Amino acid sequence: MGEHLGKRLDEPRRVKRLIRLPEVMSRVGLGRSTIYRWMSEGRFPKPVQLGGHAVAWSEDDLDEWIAGKLN
Repeated sequence: MGEHLGKRLDEPRRVKRLIRLPEVMSRVGLGRSTIYRWMSEGRFPKPVQLGGHAVAWSEDDLDEWIAGKLN
């Protein structure tokens, strides 16, 4: 909703850092199965595909999700 305020919609999104699953689990205090279940339910940010089976999460998306849980 407010993600695009002050940004052009056609402007490429700049991700400052990608985080792999072990760090995601450590930062949010959830296990792998909970993270993947919540992703399928739309309750957790989805990762980006790096290639093959490798995925990582945008640090910005993760920080935003955490901030939303703190409010």
